[in-house]
Amino acid sequence: MLFNSLNFILVFLPITFFGMIWLGKYSRRLAALWLSLASLSFYAVWDARFVLLLLISISFNYGAGYWIGLRRATNDIPSAKAALVLAISANMLLLGYFKYANFFITSVNQLTGTDLAVLNILLPLGISFFTFTQIAFLVDVYRGFVREYNYIHYLLFVTWFPHLIAGPILHHKQMMPQFSRPEVWKIHYDNVAAGLTIFVLGLAKKVLIADDLANFATPVFTMASNGSAIQFFDAWVGALAYTLQLYFDFSAYSDMAIGLSLMFNVRLPLNFDSPYKATSIIDFWRRWHITLSTFLRDYLYIPLGGNRKGTLRRYLNLMATMLLGGLWHGAGWTFIIWGGLHGIYLMINHGWREFKTLMGLPKGGRLAGFWAGVLTFLSVVVAWVFFRADSLHSAQNILYGMAGLNGISLPPTLEARLAPLLSHQNWFAFSYDGLLNVGDFKPSKVFRHLLIGLAIVWFLPNVRQIMRNHKPVWDDFKESASSKRLAARPNWLIWRPLKLYALGLGALLFVCLTSMSQKSEFLYFQF
Repeated sequence: MLFNSLNFILVFLPITFFGMIWLGKYSRRLAALWLSLASLSFYAVWDARFVLLLLISISFNYGAGYWIGLRRATNDIPSAKAALVLAISANMLLLGYFKYANFFITSVNQLTGTDLAVLNILLPLGISFFTFTQIAFLVDVYRGFVREYNYIHYLLFVTWFPHLIAGPILHHKQMMPQFSRPEVWKIHYDNVAAGLTIFVLGLAKKVLIADDLANFATPVFTMASNGSAIQFFDAWVGALAYTLQLYFDFSAYSDMAIGLSLMFNVRLPLNFDSPYKATSIIDFWRRWHITLSTFLRDYLYIPLGGNRKGTLRRYLNLMATMLLGGLWHGAGWTFIIWGGLHGIYLMINHGWREFKTLMGLPKGGRLAGFWAGVLTFLSVVVAWVFFRADSLHSAQNILYGMAGLNGISLPPTLEARLAPLLSHQNWFAFSYDGLLNVGDFKPSKVFRHLLIGLAIVWFLPNVRQIMRNHKPVWDDFKESASSKRLAARPNWLIWRPLKLYALGLGALLFVCLTSMSQKSEFLYFQF
C-alpha cells in the first residue's frame, strides 16, 4: 500500500487511527496489538506471501535477543557472543539469498563464462530495513542497552507501518520507551494537527514535484540504456532531474513517515536533513539517510577499527563501509561503484581536513563555503548517475554526455545565436534532435522545473525547521537541538495552528488528491 494512494489516505489511515484510540481507552496492550495487525495488513497488501517470512524473522530475532539477554544477565558472555554471531549470520544469509543470490550468479557467469541458471526469487519488500533494524536490536541487547522484552511491543517496533517499507532504520531504545507511555494511546490534537501538516507537505513533494521531475529524468536514462548517445544538455537535464527527483521522493517519504507517526504520538528519528545544503561529503552523510549512515558507522565502521588504527586503516575502513553501503542499496555493480565513489570522496575530504590542520590553514569564509557547497553538490550529482543507471555502459554514456564528449544538442532558441560562434570548435558536434527539442522537454519548462527545485532545496527551510516549535522527530524530542541548525527565516514559515494555515493545508491536500491519477512508488522501495 502506498502512502500516496486514496486507499491509504481515505480508508486505511482513519480506520487504523480511530481503532487505536478506541482500543486505547480499554487496554494499551490491545491497542498495540491492533497497530501491529494493521501494520502487517499494510505490508500484506503488497504480497501476502511474505507476511509469513516477516513473522518468522521477527519471532526468530525476538527469541535470539531474549536468549542473548538471559546469557548476559548470568554473565555468560561467551554464550551470548556465540548466539549473537549465529543470529546475525542467519539474518545476513536471509538477506543474501533474497537480495544477492542472483547478482552473485550473474557475476560468476560474466567472469567465468559459465551459464549458471538464475534463481526464481522475488525480493520481499523492505527486507533490508527490517533486517538491519533487527540486527541493531541484537547488538544492542548484547551491549546491554535493551531492558524490555514485550513481544507485542517488539512486533510493533519492527512492523510499524510508517517505517517498514523504506525506513528509517529504528533502534529499540528509540521506540520501546514511547510504546510504554500511557499518553501515546490517547488522542492528542496538537500532534494530529502537526502530523497531518507534515504528511500533507510530504505528499505534495511526492505528487507535485518528485513525480513531475521523473518525466525529465526517465527518458534520458532510458535512451542511455538503449544505446543512444546522450548529448550535453540532455545529459545534464537527466542527471539534475534525477538528483532532484530522488531528493524530493526520499524527503517526501521521510516527512510522511514522521507525520504519520506523530499523529499516533510516536516520534521517529530524523532521517533527512537538507543534504544538498552540505558543504562537504562528510556533512552530506550526516544529512542523507541519517539512520543508515549511523548504522554503518556504529555497527561496521567502528567495529572495523574506525580511525583508531592509523590513517591508512581509517581510509580502508571508510572505503569498505561505503562499498557495503552501496551494495546495501542494490545488488549491482552500479551501486558498488556509487558507494566506492563516495568512499573516495570521504577519503579526499578527510585528507583535506588533515592537511589544513597540519598546515595551520584558516577556515574559509562565506565565499569558500559557497564553492565548497557547489563542489559537494556536483560530486553528488556525478555519483547519482551510477545510482540511477541500469548498467555501467548507461552510466558511462550519461557521464560522457555531461562532459560534452557526445556532442551538444542546443534548444532551437539558442541554436542560431551560439552555433556560429562555436562551430569552429571540433569537439562541438551540433545536432538538433536532442530531447530538449521534443515532447515534454521544452527548454522553458525544463529549466523552470529545475530552477524551482533547486531554489526549494537550497533556500527554503525543511519540514523539521518549519515545525521546530513542535519537535516532530525523536532527536529534537529527546535532546535540545542547536538553534542554528533549526533556524527558519522568515518567521511566517514556522508552523502554527492557525485557521489560515489549515485552509492552505486543505487546499494543498485537495490538489494532491486530485493529482494522484496513477500508481507511483517511492524510489527507496526498491532498496
